[in-house]
Amino acid sequence: MTPDDHARAAEDLLEAERTGRQIGLLSKRHPDMGMDDAYAVQNAIYRAKFADGRKVIGWKIGLTSKAMQHALNIDIPDSGILFDDMMFENGATVPEGRFIQPRVEAEIAFVMKTAIGSADVTRADVLAATDYVSPAIEILDTRILRADPDTGETRKVFDTISDNAADAGIVLGSERFGADTTDLRWVGAITSRNGEVEETGLGAGVLNDPVESVVWLARRMAQYGQRITPGQVILSGSFIRPIECPPATHIHAEFGTFGSVDISFA
Repeated sequence: MTPDDHARAAEDLLEAERTGRQIGLLSKRHPDMGMDDAYAVQNAIYRAKFADGRKVIGWKIGLTSKAMQHALNIDIPDSGILFDDMMFENGATVPEGRFIQPRVEAEIAFVMKTAIGSADVTRADVLAATDYVSPAIEILDTRILRADPDTGETRKVFDTISDNAADAGIVLGSERFGADTTDLRWVGAITSRNGEVEETGLGAGVLNDPVESVVWLARRMAQYGQRITPGQVILSGSFIRPIECPPATHIHAEFGTFGSVDISFA
């Protein structure tokens, strides 16, 4: 893909977000696109949103489970950008029409107190840089069709990364814990939709330890001259499958002694 191709793809995705009308698969439009192209499209979206007054509040990490990596035939996670208009209060209701095809995932969020980012970041470095961890829900949306209507071909990881890793919203629980005093591998969530349990999982599903997910992000960002900065929120990755959220959906994620998070969709 050329820089003009990246810019055009970003414009199309932003228009889809504004209008609620999905675009076709970028991987079909550009069969030779690769990982660098996908992140270039995501970066073009960042520049457009920044120019429009949006602020970056953090980052999300996706594809951290073996099941999701195998499904997309990759062996590494991906990442996306959290903007200030993506934050929802715990217990809030998402207005009708805000998203196209919303889904949710249960995650552990890291809130950082110091900057971090280098090629040799360690687990100890992440723990030292973390202010606290909290239960969280990530809201996903797709501005790209999940499958091509003509061929049935499903979207590829390049489509998802271009679409800001499907990121759309974040909900933080009110509870706060020290990352170095909590065994995040054993933090679990029972996630219910309208009172019925849909998914359960443990933090160990995230690269065996959610801290390692943040290590991966810090190292990847360093490759592009970036750093995680103080106050930013890092969604470390889901340990459940995405749950569909059509209108009139209420989601309750119960993390036991770690807290709970709620979000509704009008």
